[in-house]
Parts: sequence; structure tokens; C-alpha cells
Amino acid sequence: MISFKEPVRVEQVRKELIRVERVQKKHPPVYISSAQTCSNYTFSTNQVFNSCIDLPVLQSHLHWNYIPSTRSIQIAYRATQTSTGWIAWAINPTGTSMIGSQAIVAFLNANGTMTAYTTPITSYNPSMKQAALSFRVSNISATYAKNEMTIFGVVGPLNNGTTVNHVWQAGSSVVNNIPQMHPTSGPNIQSVGILDFLSR
Repeated sequence: MISFKEPVRVEQVRKELIRVERVQKKHPPVYISSAQTCSNYTFSTNQVFNSCIDLPVLQSHLHWNYIPSTRSIQIAYRATQTSTGWIAWAINPTGTSMIGSQAIVAFLNANGTMTAYTTPITSYNPSMKQAALSFRVSNISATYAKNEMTIFGVVGPLNNGTTVNHVWQAGSSVVNNIPQMHPTSGPNIQSVGILDFLSR
């Protein structure tokens, strides 16, 4: 999930991301099932989620409720972040990499309010501007407290079953309300997985 402040660097970063994708293919994402270590977390919004996982990188956690009648997922994605950074969580219906991810992104505005919206990742140089996804997302909101950002939303209906490729990401800066490029090494290239929403 990348946006570039300096267009001249696009080719350099594109080559780096191609290298990253090759690394990811050699080391496929692990299958993630729900864990219990996040189950005692209490949301300030008083929302209750039946399932959750502690994600392996980027100090992130995903909470959810599966709604069988609508094949939808009520989610809360939370991650440690500074007030100047951004977070994102995405489902990729077509693969296990960044390209094709259908993302929800959030960041803190200068006036102290949170912005959260959807944006599809269609290239190595995405606009990161608000746009519709390939599936419905509703009830989007976000909070920031105690160095943690949280994205809330309802995703679906899911047309390809309850097992999805998901991607989560974070960056350190936002310029003119556009999230800027995240690191292309370490945890930021390991933040992919396969998740079964019925795993618990």
C-alpha cells in the first residue's frame, strides 16, 4: 500500500517491490487461525467481537464477528501507531501480495479526528485516494487512543467463501491527507496471511 511523494523514485521502488514479491513467493504466507491472547481486549466503543487473532508482525490485531445471514464480517483492525502515521487492512481476492488488495486505510487528521476510507491497490504506485472496492464495505469508522489506531467496518457479502487472503500495513507519514510510502523490508513485507473467518 504505497504512495509516492517523489515520482522520480517510482522505477526504483517498482524494482524493489518486484524483488519483495519474489521473496514472498519463496516464503508463502502462513495459514492463520484465531488465537486467544487478544480475547480479553475491551473496546472503548463497547463493541464485542467473538473472534480475534494477534497478527505476527506490525503489532497488529484483528477482531471479527461472522454474520452468516449476510455472509458478511464485522471487523475491527487495530495496530500500534504514532499520531503522524497510518494503518491499513485489506482482503486480496486474487492473490497473496499487495497488488489486488482491497484496502481500508485510516489516519489522524491535523484537527484530531480520524479519517477512514476504502482504496484499491491496483499498481506499485497507487493513488491511495478514496475509491470503491470490488466488494461492499459499510459502517467504516476509526479511532485513535494510547498510540493505537483502530479501523471498524462491515465487509461483505463475501462471494468466495470465508477463507481469504489478507494484508495489513502501516506507514509513518501522511502528506496532504495521502498516506505515504511504507518500508519495503522487514515486517512490512511479511504482513500477509490466509485467514478463515470460521476458524474459531
